[in-house]
Amino acid sequence: METTDPRPAANSSDLTFDHLAAAYIDDYELQGYRTIDSARGRVANLRAVFGNQATAAITPSAIRDYQTARRKKGMSAASVNRETSALSRMFRLAIELGRLDAMPKFPQRLQENPPRQGFFEHDEYLKVRAHLPSSFQDILDFAYYSGWRRREVTELTWNEVDLAGGVVRLSPTRSKTKVGRLLPISTPLREVLTRRAKRRLKHDVLVFKRDGVTVRQWKDAWRIACRKGGVPGRLFHDCRRTAARNLIRAGVPERVAMLLTGHKTRCVFDRYNIVNERELATAGERLAEYVRATRHDRALS
Repeated sequence: METTDPRPAANSSDLTFDHLAAAYIDDYELQGYRTIDSARGRVANLRAVFGNQATAAITPSAIRDYQTARRKKGMSAASVNRETSALSRMFRLAIELGRLDAMPKFPQRLQENPPRQGFFEHDEYLKVRAHLPSSFQDILDFAYYSGWRRREVTELTWNEVDLAGGVVRLSPTRSKTKVGRLLPISTPLREVLTRRAKRRLKHDVLVFKRDGVTVRQWKDAWRIACRKGGVPGRLFHDCRRTAARNLIRAGVPERVAMLLTGHKTRCVFDRYNIVNERELATAGERLAEYVRATRHDRALS
């Protein structure tokens, strides 16, 4: 919980960073955003520099100095951008609430590295799987064949599973986009859910549990398995990218693939650099045929 007083200052000249931060967290709680822990972390980093400062002291120059200091501490450009975006949102919220009339001009966002495009080839997935505890193997299998986000997998409940009907129904309350969705239970997913059902205890709500694996072993399991599998540094989220790519490669229409994985916009597929490779090959052949036809026409003229 925030320790600062969330009540607004008497007038804008008395408004401090801490007032802005408290209102920002209040808004997260009001909206029910699931990323509130990330928001609190950004507030903590910003407070280390701007805490107790009057809003008038948070100038473009001060914000630029913050960017520079964070980068010197080894923070990525993306992380710094998220923090300064949070600060910008605080000011905009204060204006919306009538506590400020204006906000500072924010410096240009830092240039970020290209988006990660990690994928698991099938043999890599199998190698990593072989070094995981059996309970973690089940989580990996479900993620690999569903393309769901980590928490959508790890927090899956038995109430959402309809084995007889052959579907899993993700509740809108657990979806990042607040939109529920339907996942047909393919053969690999049925195998996972059948294994979990056999281990299910009477009062179990969650499908996936650690099955006696210690917390420390569980936290280290992924990193160790990736290292032993020959793909150190891979992310669990790479399963999601891989599932999306595999759906497209399998000829599934993009609209259907997006419904299955829960991607709301096509731009995410663009960010993953996922394309229909068959269409690219066809386009290449068409180009070659056009060039051949052009050369032939010229030879005849």
